[in-house]
Amino acid sequence: MAAYLMLVLGGTESPSADDVTTALASVGVEADADALSNLISELDGKDLGEVLETGSGLLAKFGSGGGGGGGGGGGGGGDAEEAEPEKEEEVEEAPPAVDMFGGGDGGDY
Repeated sequence: MAAYLMLVLGGTESPSADDVTTALASVGVEADADALSNLISELDGKDLGEVLETGSGLLAKFGSGGGGGGGGGGGGGGDAEEAEPEKEEEVEEAPPAVDMFGGGDGGDY
C-alpha cells in the first residue's frame, strides 16, 4: 500500500501491479503478487482521496489507543520524618609534592 501511495504522490494517477513491483524491487523488496493483485483490484476505478477519507473514518471508531500504565507509587505516607540535609564531606588536601631529589627543605644541590 505504501509503495502504491508513493507512486500516486509521484504523479502516477493509477499505478499498475508492475509499477508497484518495480518500485519495491528498486529497494530490494519482493512484492507478494496475490496481495498486490487484490490491492490493485480493490482500488481500481476509485478516487484515492475518497478511499483515504473512508479509512480515516473507520479508524476513528477504534479510538486513540489504550492508556499508558498507572503512575508510580507515591511512597509510604503517614509517619514521615523530615529528611536531614545531606552533609558535605570534607575534602582532604593532598600532601605537598616532594621535589625531584627527595627533599623539600630548599638545600643546596
